Amino acid sequence: MEKPSPLATIMLPIVIVLLLSPHASYAAQATESVYETFVDCLRNYINSPNISNIVFAQTNSSYSSILRAYIRNARFNTTSSPKPLIIVAPVQESHVQTAVICAESIDMQIKTRSGGHDFEGLSYISDEPFIMLDMFNLRNITVDAQNKVAVVQAGATLGELYYRIWEKSDVLGFPAGVCHTVGVGGHFSGGGYGNMMRKYGLSIDHISDAQIVDVKGRILNKESMGEDLFWAIRGGGGASFGVILSYTIKLVPVPEVVTVFQVEKTLEQNATDLVVQWQQVAPYTDERLFMRLQLHPMISNVGERHKTVRAAVMTMFLGGAEELVSLLDKKFPTLGLKKENCIEMSWIESVVWWDSFPNGAHPEALLGRNLNSAKFLKRKSDYVKDPISKDGLEWIWKRMIELGQTGMAFNPYGGRMNEISANATAFPHRAGNLFKIEYSANWEEPGGSAEKNFTTQIRRLHSYMTPFVSKNPRRAFLNYRDLDIGINHHDNNSYQEGEVYGFKYFDDNFYRLAKIKTEVDPGNYFRNEQSIPTLKL
Repeated sequence: MEKPSPLATIMLPIVIVLLLSPHASYAAQATESVYETFVDCLRNYINSPNISNIVFAQTNSSYSSILRAYIRNARFNTTSSPKPLIIVAPVQESHVQTAVICAESIDMQIKTRSGGHDFEGLSYISDEPFIMLDMFNLRNITVDAQNKVAVVQAGATLGELYYRIWEKSDVLGFPAGVCHTVGVGGHFSGGGYGNMMRKYGLSIDHISDAQIVDVKGRILNKESMGEDLFWAIRGGGGASFGVILSYTIKLVPVPEVVTVFQVEKTLEQNATDLVVQWQQVAPYTDERLFMRLQLHPMISNVGERHKTVRAAVMTMFLGGAEELVSLLDKKFPTLGLKKENCIEMSWIESVVWWDSFPNGAHPEALLGRNLNSAKFLKRKSDYVKDPISKDGLEWIWKRMIELGQTGMAFNPYGGRMNEISANATAFPHRAGNLFKIEYSANWEEPGGSAEKNFTTQIRRLHSYMTPFVSKNPRRAFLNYRDLDIGINHHDNNSYQEGEVYGFKYFDDNFYRLAKIKTEVDPGNYFRNEQSIPTLKL
């Protein structure tokens, strides 16, 4: 049954607000007037004298610090970046309901930010006036180790989730990302992958329930939202359908000892043969083994300085070092792994290690949120279905060296990912993929020339890779958001424009997502430049 809401019978105040703020003239109202109108609406439902503690106008002294705190891409942290007229930082679920109802009633767009790691900043910038819901206060995590389940609110981070699981058990974990500051809401709703995906699949494959606030301000769970919407918010992105409040997840067993290592080789050290063999091994080997391959152009300091490419194999193995060395000695001899390269540790220690903390860092480090730590960056993605030949790789190395600063990470598929059908969840990239590519460009210098240089580089490398990656459509990963692959211009609700990026992110699942969107949000209230459009019925 649908969760009863105290907001179910509030149409009269909405009518009053609509009369005060006709849609046609709303965009011309001064920011102060918008704030007062919005707050007046909130006060009809929030019985608190301290409403100013959760609602911040641009004139509020706390506004800038709250906005900047979770901006993770410095490209969108400039004076010219479009900013929310109002920030709402809810501390109760009912605050989210109220904010949705009041913003929708005056035709004001809402953006929802959980961790701020969306690479194109879509949760905190927009070309149209908007209110930002910043979920960082909704971060409660309840872990039931005995029943191997947890309930985690959308504003919690992955690091907080891993830490709270570890507090209760040394032999339970959860398959999700390796960056501890990523927010749960966006990460899970887009799929959620990490270094246990070959053993356990994605985060969404272990979600048993969810809570979402829909366009009518109702809190819905799995039962009341129905199977279609529950399917959509597991891989289809939550922001197209409402505001995710929480997910209920099933925890997975992890061994007391896991093994990690990182081995690096340059082209002069036979990196090309290593990458050829990696493609033959990484997607097919023991499902407990995840071997990320990181490729980056660099200047070699060995002998005469010259440009080269470094290949680094970064590994997570759900087992001991001796077994791992034996396995790779047979399957991956080009790697040349020795036991002294390996480090045995607990699962929680491996989480810390994978996130590049200093050796010996305590798991409490995962609780840090790294506020105001934005870096300049651009990301793109691809899927590879056929191995890249040695000649192909050598051609790619030349292009990477010419460009100079754009790297790639190959993330292997196979294992459990091959066993889950492409339409079991909205996330379609399952069997048939050998690995996913993440392209990355990072830079330190602000300014248009630096941004143009690095974004041009990454786009060129992406273009160079066209012969080697998936086709018709060329597929992409939603959580590596990339506006280059298509944008919805027409009030963000053109199905034809939506198809351009929609089939790349969701393949054959896109039409079903659009159908569900039409049913649950026919007015296309929840939207962004790459949201799911409604069907024109």
